[in-house]
Amino acid sequence: MFAQAQASPRRRVTLFSGVDVGNAARWCTPQIGFLMIVIVGIIVVIGSVLGGFTMAGGHFGALVHPSEIVTIGGAALGGLIVGSPKKTLIDLMKGLIASIKGSPYGAKAYEDSFKCLYDLLRIARRDGMLALEPHLSKPEESSIFAKYPKVQHDHHLLHFICGGMGPLVDATVKPEQIGEMMEVELRIMAEEHHAPMHALQKCADALPGFGIVAAVLGIVITMGHIDGPPAEIGEKVGAALVGTFLGILLSYGFAAPLATRMESLGIQESAFFKVIAAIIVGFANNLPPKVALEMARRSVSSEFRPERDELDEWFKEAEAA
Repeated sequence: MFAQAQASPRRRVTLFSGVDVGNAARWCTPQIGFLMIVIVGIIVVIGSVLGGFTMAGGHFGALVHPSEIVTIGGAALGGLIVGSPKKTLIDLMKGLIASIKGSPYGAKAYEDSFKCLYDLLRIARRDGMLALEPHLSKPEESSIFAKYPKVQHDHHLLHFICGGMGPLVDATVKPEQIGEMMEVELRIMAEEHHAPMHALQKCADALPGFGIVAAVLGIVITMGHIDGPPAEIGEKVGAALVGTFLGILLSYGFAAPLATRMESLGIQESAFFKVIAAIIVGFANNLPPKVALEMARRSVSSEFRPERDELDEWFKEAEAA
């Protein structure tokens, strides 16, 4: 038997030795897939451009002009620094690293978060909301959070969970106000995600212009050698045109795609936190823990959404832990 499929072919596909390809893809993609996709994309861009150039009879050395890279890259970096606040620049560096490494909010993050919240909600349901106070006030010392290192070591996620459930424990807000409170936090989060992506996109838009600047500077240098032999003038004009080429290539081949990838990662992260917020809001509205998690499960994107029986397995594992 070469393949078996259950009701959801995306989720359960078994080949030969019984390897669950659906789950394997879900677990491998965050760690390996993102990096491989970025590397493949870079190779395709560079390979296509240089391959076409050499096929037309061009020589790679004619495109190597460090001075053009310094002019274009330096001007673009300076403009980015001038036009961006410090926090945006820091977030941009983090976003670029995440674009290569991939989002931490994948299948494993959903599993650990669902189990952790199930533990917290069970305690609140069984022992009362005040039983959560020591876990939420000092989550780094909590025995529950300690069972899920991915949650405990993600300070952003930890703050979001404790900040959302804390007011319920303290009874400082009404349950019906939790949804509005978390919606405000999610909106601010989305705006902060958009800022570095917007800055990088602006930089990408400016790169062709800086390429023209480098080309003009190259023509100025060429005019100083206008009385030279035709071969020398042709070489300098070609070097000037490389500036325009590099500006356009860096913009549409690298900077703009990276900005798009950062936007996708921001959407993925926002979707993750919306699911976490839905669980907390559901529990605030007096839903049983399993029902709150089941409703939130349905709002998870199809790429990471666990099946109903998989969610039941998470419940059993959390109860046994």
